[in-house]
Amino acid sequence: MGIKQIIAIASAKGGVGKSTICTNLAFQFSKDFNVGILDADIYGPNQHILLDVSESKPEVKIIDGKKSFIPIKVNNILLNSMGFVLDDDKAAMWRGPMLSGAIKQLKELTQWGDLDYLFIDMPPGTGDAYLTVASELKPNYVLLVTSQSKLAVKDTIKSKSMFERLKIPIIGVIDNMSYSVSFQSGEVVPDFSPIDLEHEIGLKILGSIPRTKELTAFNPEISSNFFETTYNEVLQIIE
Repeated sequence: MGIKQIIAIASAKGGVGKSTICTNLAFQFSKDFNVGILDADIYGPNQHILLDVSESKPEVKIIDGKKSFIPIKVNNILLNSMGFVLDDDKAAMWRGPMLSGAIKQLKELTQWGDLDYLFIDMPPGTGDAYLTVASELKPNYVLLVTSQSKLAVKDTIKSKSMFERLKIPIIGVIDNMSYSVSFQSGEVVPDFSPIDLEHEIGLKILGSIPRTKELTAFNPEISSNFFETTYNEVLQIIE
């Protein structure tokens, strides 16, 4: 059966919480489906940190004469990451073709087994590594992540344009870090002047996620509170 569907989690703008969204959304899917995460963010892989497996390494086996990776299973999610392969200080020294080749090999050499969904944590930007994931790994869908920062919105529009040219369907946008919650009163506190994201970007908003340290540290119980609605929205589109 292999991998039924590949969903890329993307943003041309770094720092908007793309990796955090990917982890938490994959966790929601893992309750009902077989799920994997490929962390293809060459410049700053974070999935092994978010899922607290920084000291782990995928098992390497020779299968049919080729080196293969056995992904780590954590929180019912299969994981392989560039963070397991690269030294922390070496990724930025690689040129485009080396980065692109590494991403492609990591996906192809990982023994994912039968997955319903493979989530790809995309690198930021629209350069070689980004294009490799989009064109070589051929996601079935892409989900864009933004904040209400004007800079993030502009870069999200660039991402949208690129995926449209590559003819990869865009599920919609997640509005991340869109508000904070007061510790004293529990009231919602906007972090930016409100922007009509659906109008500006031209895509459906599938969820508004707060800025909270519990999500950054990946707390499954907290995750369910904020991501259940987004999970249902995404599932309704892709099934």
